[in-house]
Amino acid sequence: QLSTCQFASSLHIHKGHLLTSKKVCVCVVVFVLNPPPHTKVCSKHNLSPLSLQYKGRVNVHAFDDWCGGSTAELRRNLHYPLYPHVRTTVQKLALSLQRTNYGLRIFGYLHPFADGEFVFAISSGDNSELWLSTDDSPLNLNLVAYVGKSGTEWTAPGEFDKYASQTSRPVRLSAQIRYFFEVIHKQNYNGIDHVEVAVKDFSHSVDLWLHPTDEFPLLIGDVDHVPQTAASHQNTKQSIAAVDMLRESTRDTLYNGETLSLINSNLLEGVLPDCTYKPSYTIKGYPLARYQGLQFVHMSYVYPNDYTRLTHMETESSCFYPKNIKTRKLLSVHMQEASREEFNAIKRDNTRPLTRLHKRDMHNRRPLGETDNAPLQHKDINFDTGATWRQTVQISPLDIQSQRTDAIDLRCNCTGNLLLPSSDVMPVVMAFMEKLNEKHNGQFALLKVVNVVKRVDKANGSRYLLELVVTNANGEQLRLSHYVYVPLKKPEAVPCNPVGLRWNPEATVHFIVPVKNQARWVHMLIADMERLYKETGDTNFNLIITDYNSSDMDVKKALEKSSLPRYDYVKLSGNFERSAGLQTGIDLIKDDHSIVFLCDLHIYFPTSMIDTIRKHCVEGYMTFAPIVMRLNCGATPWDANGYWEVNGFGLLGIYKSDLIAVGGMNTREYKDRWGGEDWELLDRILKSGLEVDRIYLRNFYHHFHSKRGMWTQQCVNEMAVHMYKL
Repeated sequence: QLSTCQFASSLHIHKGHLLTSKKVCVCVVVFVLNPPPHTKVCSKHNLSPLSLQYKGRVNVHAFDDWCGGSTAELRRNLHYPLYPHVRTTVQKLALSLQRTNYGLRIFGYLHPFADGEFVFAISSGDNSELWLSTDDSPLNLNLVAYVGKSGTEWTAPGEFDKYASQTSRPVRLSAQIRYFFEVIHKQNYNGIDHVEVAVKDFSHSVDLWLHPTDEFPLLIGDVDHVPQTAASHQNTKQSIAAVDMLRESTRDTLYNGETLSLINSNLLEGVLPDCTYKPSYTIKGYPLARYQGLQFVHMSYVYPNDYTRLTHMETESSCFYPKNIKTRKLLSVHMQEASREEFNAIKRDNTRPLTRLHKRDMHNRRPLGETDNAPLQHKDINFDTGATWRQTVQISPLDIQSQRTDAIDLRCNCTGNLLLPSSDVMPVVMAFMEKLNEKHNGQFALLKVVNVVKRVDKANGSRYLLELVVTNANGEQLRLSHYVYVPLKKPEAVPCNPVGLRWNPEATVHFIVPVKNQARWVHMLIADMERLYKETGDTNFNLIITDYNSSDMDVKKALEKSSLPRYDYVKLSGNFERSAGLQTGIDLIKDDHSIVFLCDLHIYFPTSMIDTIRKHCVEGYMTFAPIVMRLNCGATPWDANGYWEVNGFGLLGIYKSDLIAVGGMNTREYKDRWGGEDWELLDRILKSGLEVDRIYLRNFYHHFHSKRGMWTQQCVNEMAVHMYKL
């Protein structure tokens, strides 16, 4: 139990709800450090409590919906420190928000009225840090006290002596200087949430002044005034990937603007004989029930291993392994023969002669009756047979990939792409290279097979997307990305050219994103698109934002200030409607022979995203529905902690001409509902005879975010019913 003395140092924990405050202003706060006469001073802690004689406020930036209990995990938040959910002020350095999974950044200035030495202390429900500058510059901060580093440490309210790190060394402050300070706090999902600071002056009373910037008129996107310090800086991504999918791969850099040039498409003309491409799995004109199209989408196969299987998320009962696999059947026990002498026990004589001293005792005792001589009750003795230290086993190779099917597995969200063996891929690649060199007199040599995507048609044959690095006669390295087809009737893997199935490397890709009052995510989206442009140098893409009258930022101004080569903006009124917002963006596109990518706001794109969309969209033939990885609460793209969204089709690439042909977005049925419009569109795409190419896409993430206000209960219930039926 906490003593009264400890509670006196807890600064009277604030009971208000920080995130409901709408007033945002920053001024000056004064803390009188001499305790009032009626307040007991803790001799045990040697800390006097702060009095409640305040003359101002302290800046508080709150970051909501973020898991973890360590300050390091708060710094991993992609919005931290510039884009908090809430900017506000409080009158006490003692907070309890009655929430879970949030982080706080509290900052300002301390101004003593007289020179003196001071000791600071901090207490918090989970980890926290107190930083103090040597002057008024945020650049000169030093960590003076903290509660834990791992996320498991915590204190009770007002408990300042649990850890030695909670209390600072004496710090000498001058009355001529204002000192910048900062408090960082991270609260997880359990326990009492609180953070408070105590201070003792060894000589004089002192006033503490706080950061003078007025945040009231500022929007979320206005961040120039926010100090970035050693306490609040954004950490860089890990240098060594802990997850296989995050390791460097040529797949991720092949289409960077400064790497390899794409081979001239004219050089591929006439390399292979033409053949008709008409897959048997398309269902043009087939009557479908609502949301039935999902059952007709099949996965493509990939080579080499792209490590999209989330092995780091699997448990011992992993859904990846088929239920019919019996581990014991994989092991054949072989006992090595050993010499009999190794197992012969030494014969011992366990009888001993009766000594004369006790011989008389055997005959002069009263005999026991039947009830006195009941049999001893005991459990059967189990003898340890010992370990078979010389037992070896014969292991049968386990090929899980050969047992997987191309049907979408809605019950397992960690499996990753279906993998092809090299025996399937290399004959096709070598046959193509042989034909290429026949056409061009041996000018090309295969340097590397970067990526192969195969779509199986059990009735007619298989389509292959070959992505290779080749060298020409001058030694120049070139990237080659080309579709070939292998008919089923051919006895060998002899590829041909599927007429009409050619992707356009020059096609413009339009990313359409409807938004409403999601300022911090809009800023992140724009920054992510700027990154794509910087890394690829690709100018043939366009960001279209349809804005439902956002009041938390000026979206158009943010686009104008960006480095994006192209963007479109349209302002809408009324409630947010995803289908209508997407359709408005579609209508802005003038070129029907460009690609539309229907997108969400909370997405992180791999560098190869633009060209990946181009390669998997073929006008009149094929659309692209990549599977995105949903990050867990507290996870970032640099740790890939989450699961694959196997049943979602809201992220879709399709040529505008094909989208027009299927009727566009269903704005009549899906107005204020969100969810189901992607499956309904999928039905119409499949009924039109188009293919839907689907793979798990490396480094393609959906950020964790709160769904408050984004979904209606009716929509959630309807989707739950359909998922149950599936």
